[in-house]
Amino acid sequence: MENGYKYTNGDVAVADRPNGDVGILVNGHANGEVNGFDKSPSALKSAEKIYPPQAERIKRKAKRLTKFLAKEVSSDVPTVTSRQLKNSRKSRAGLGRGLPKKGGAGGKGTWGALGSELAAVEALDIKDPNYDSESLENGDITLEAIIPEMTDEELQKHLEGIILEYFEHGDTSEVISALEEINLGNKHDKVVSVAIEAAMDHKPSHREMTSVLISELLGEEIISIKDMTKAFETLLANLPDLILDAPDAPTILGNFIARAVADDSLPAEIVPSWKELANNQHAKASVIHAEILLVDRIGMLRLNNVWGVGGGAQPVKALSRRIYMLLKEYLSSNDATEAGRCLRELEVPHFHHELVFEAIVMALESMLEHTEELICRLLASLSNSCLVTPDQMQRGFLRVYEDLPDICIDVPAAYSLMERFVNTAQRHGFVSDEVVRLLPVRGRKRFVSEGDGGKIKEEVL
Repeated sequence: MENGYKYTNGDVAVADRPNGDVGILVNGHANGEVNGFDKSPSALKSAEKIYPPQAERIKRKAKRLTKFLAKEVSSDVPTVTSRQLKNSRKSRAGLGRGLPKKGGAGGKGTWGALGSELAAVEALDIKDPNYDSESLENGDITLEAIIPEMTDEELQKHLEGIILEYFEHGDTSEVISALEEINLGNKHDKVVSVAIEAAMDHKPSHREMTSVLISELLGEEIISIKDMTKAFETLLANLPDLILDAPDAPTILGNFIARAVADDSLPAEIVPSWKELANNQHAKASVIHAEILLVDRIGMLRLNNVWGVGGGAQPVKALSRRIYMLLKEYLSSNDATEAGRCLRELEVPHFHHELVFEAIVMALESMLEHTEELICRLLASLSNSCLVTPDQMQRGFLRVYEDLPDICIDVPAAYSLMERFVNTAQRHGFVSDEVVRLLPVRGRKRFVSEGDGGKIKEEVL
């Protein structure tokens, strides 16, 4: 090194001046002149390859051997590589019991612990593929249970089931609870129309229950007066179709309208307007019938019994009279089915023994085998249809047995006629062996000897 120059051979050398310039020395020496120091781009490029500038020199540090990789270390203990440490179950921090991580449920290619999917935390990041925008944890929305609204056909079928069940138990609170579980939407009037249509095909007692139900629904705000008005307008428009199943539908609907007005469920001033808007003669007849019932306040007070008194609330004399007329109509028409329908309308299953008693007495008073045969056919039909139960049938026969002494006053041959009737009934199969065994037999009378004073003594069997 001379004057800050570094030589490599006699012809070409790379020089590093004290001022930091790098160049190629020419002719084996450098005198500081321009012709002795080549600073052309090609010379500078060659000089930088041979001897980089001082600022860009790489400073290398001496390599230090680790304790695991040092070849000079000689020991009997086998060396442990980093690969082996990675797969080791022991904790790298020197802690732990040597158990697998996450209880063996973690790691690549594993399904996770049993039941871990139930405890999974829902993703709250919108960029997460598992993000659920409807999650309650987002706090943006609130989920509520929504009952879907039924179609007209589904609602009709569901309401019919509720009304028919109400006819069995008669509990209005059950009906209200069932209606609260339905999404009626803007179809609340369907409840009234379906209930009245169902009541048209049933007994007067069911129509009374329907009127009570309508009043309760209005009081519980399940329906409104607007819904009531819409329901009756729909029924008036559908009367031509309703009359096909219920011939007295106009009269029944008129009674329902009058009863609704009497129960303050319908405004009285709206009834006359329906007569002008009626589009068929049946609707006009129904409205006129309702106006006749509402003609005065005294008549409105009697509308609480517009459907009559049904069931066991009827007087016994009235029931006996209706049963007698029922039997008279049967003897003239010979229609046992119609007689059974009339008996069901009385709604007095506990009083059916009266029908058996009246029928047998009527057969005995006629003293005709033809009448006895008709009565036996009727009783057999009622027994086979389970309309008259065996205990009611037996009770009716026993009542006749007890009254035979009084019947003999009007019908002297009552005992013999009763024996013939029981034999016919036994042939039809609607009397039990006990009834036949309890049949009373009138003892024969004989005259005793003159020493007894000419008295008549009954023979004791």
